[in-house]
Amino acid sequence: MPISDARKKANDKYIKDKTDEIKIRVDKGKKAALQAHAASNGESLNGFVNRAIDSQVLRDNGKDGDQ
Repeated sequence: MPISDARKKANDKYIKDKTDEIKIRVDKGKKAALQAHAASNGESLNGFVNRAIDSQVLRDNGKDGDQ
């Protein structure tokens, strides 16, 4: 079932109002490997990248539970 124009408009508005965009570059072939890893954990590449960033920020701030 195709997405309706109203749904597309609502999605675009949400993205514009609620998110920022960061573009990253990886070596050729790495994107596919990262997508496969994310999928094997039941998440999108975007979700995986966000989780990895959040996890690293917590570790950098000494909140990884080891201290």
